Amino acid sequence: MNKSELLEWLQEEYRQWEALVEEIGPTRMDQPGVNGQWSMKDLVAHLNGWQPRLITRMQAAQRNEPEPPPPWPATLQNEDEINAWIYESNRGRAVREVLDESARLFQQLLTVVEG
Repeated sequence: MNKSELLEWLQEEYRQWEALVEEIGPTRMDQPGVNGQWSMKDLVAHLNGWQPRLITRMQAAQRNEPEPPPPWPATLQNEDEINAWIYESNRGRAVREVLDESARLFQQLLTVVEG
């Protein structure tokens, strides 16, 4: 897969993601039960919580720089702790804010891949 194909694939996957989010609708985004007690908003916020790590690591690699520190506290040692921190950091946020962040992060990812 070349860069153009990767970008096309990412954009198509994101279109499908947006269609899923649209189908769920904003009124159901806070309903628990999507993954255990997590709502769809919680799931999107979780993905948003990990995406900056990917983006900054890719940016550092493009600049031949060392791996940057993660966006969460250095005291967190495993994925369960990180996931709990991401959940607690986002559970009071509005659905629209979480969805807007998701779109912004996707655009950042595309920009990095294009680079």
